[in-house]
Amino acid sequence: MELIPFLRQHVQISSEQEIELDRAFKMEILPKGHKLLLPDNHSNKVFFFEHGLARSFYIKHDKDITHYFYSENTFNMPIESIFYNNASPYGLELLEKTVVRTITYPEAEKYFDQSTGLQKVARLLLIDVLSSFSKRLYSLQFQSAQERYQTLIAYYPDILLRAPLGHIASYLGITQQTLSVIRAQKYPGTGC
Repeated sequence: MELIPFLRQHVQISSEQEIELDRAFKMEILPKGHKLLLPDNHSNKVFFFEHGLARSFYIKHDKDITHYFYSENTFNMPIESIFYNNASPYGLELLEKTVVRTITYPEAEKYFDQSTGLQKVARLLLIDVLSSFSKRLYSLQFQSAQERYQTLIAYYPDILLRAPLGHIASYLGITQQTLSVIRAQKYPGTGC
């Protein structure tokens, strides 16, 4: 979905604001494998994914680990850089040809300051991010590998068709071999 229709789903904004926001968020069509950000970046960009799939990742002991997946209609921004002026440990890589919209956070903040509707959208997005990371933390601390896999499939039903298995395994915190074993098992009522 495109940015403006996405915003319309959450808030009513004037047609003038729609035009301004459409111009302010730069659009790029980028190829699979493109790295929007490298780990340890100091970016202040806000990303909205209109089409495609991306992943955030970090490097630990020279190993590339998937932190999160971002599909259509999701935002991403390096929180550590924007709000704390620290390097963000997360890179951002495209896993498919992707249409991405970008704006700097200071520029986006000007629009938030002008519109209570956009402030509401920002709050909802921040709450969504907090909820997602809370669920992710719970998953890693309290769920078995099989349960984490089932949760991933519930949130991203087509992820196995869109992301490499190595990235999926690292997101789940398991080896690719363990992922293959889990995928070979059948779970009642899940279709997996």
